[in-house]
Amino acid sequence: MLDDEPRIEEQAISKAAEIGLSSKLEQAEVIEVDVKTDLFKIVQGQVDSVAIAGEGVVLQKDIRVQRMELSTDKIDINPFSALLGQVELKQPVQANARLVMIQEDLNHALNSDYVLNQAQFDLDVDGENVNLQMQQMQLTLPGGNKMVFNGKAVLHEQNTTRQLAFHATVRPRTQTEPVMLEGFTCTEGDGISLEFTVALMQKVKELVNSAYIDLDTIALRVSNMVVQQGRILLQAQAFIRELPTME
Repeated sequence: MLDDEPRIEEQAISKAAEIGLSSKLEQAEVIEVDVKTDLFKIVQGQVDSVAIAGEGVVLQKDIRVQRMELSTDKIDINPFSALLGQVELKQPVQANARLVMIQEDLNHALNSDYVLNQAQFDLDVDGENVNLQMQQMQLTLPGGNKMVFNGKAVLHEQNTTRQLAFHATVRPRTQTEPVMLEGFTCTEGDGISLEFTVALMQKVKELVNSAYIDLDTIALRVSNMVVQQGRILLQAQAFIRELPTME
């Protein structure tokens, strides 16, 4: 057998894992699993690496990616479940991740209860605390590395509560350029002050630059983002607590 040919046990566990993941699908989609190991390591609950590529990957309810590729180095798994085609992690692992998210899925996620509950924060506007709570978001990806947002929010200022609607065009952070705000206008409400705009943009910059997404089964630290027409490509370091389901 040539050195680069997969071992019989690698082929068996990889195919069993594909069948195990595919059984969770409502529709037939492409699932590819590549496990590097040998029979002795399997019995010990160890594999040299696991690579998973799938389409329609659900990281959490209402948060779906069009395609996700994960690759790990040496990890510990449950040896008995692995032989049955279920790759169960004995402890969280780190992995390299590549994600493709389309505009439709992004908008579904942005308006999910999970994201909207996270999308509220306090702003320091000239020493005054102002709370902003997002109610609705609509993202358009026209191409040219631009993200266009239309949203509605509620502002809590001292004893006053008011509605705000806005339109914003943003260029995301790249490896060489910071976040750039190309335009921001209020489309409903009484408008906002320059001081509020500065405080809001500073908060957005902090959130984007941190680029950290913590979900139930996986946490992602985004290292690079490319915005194309209708989709976003992400490269990230992943901290996997549990392998994601696929639907």
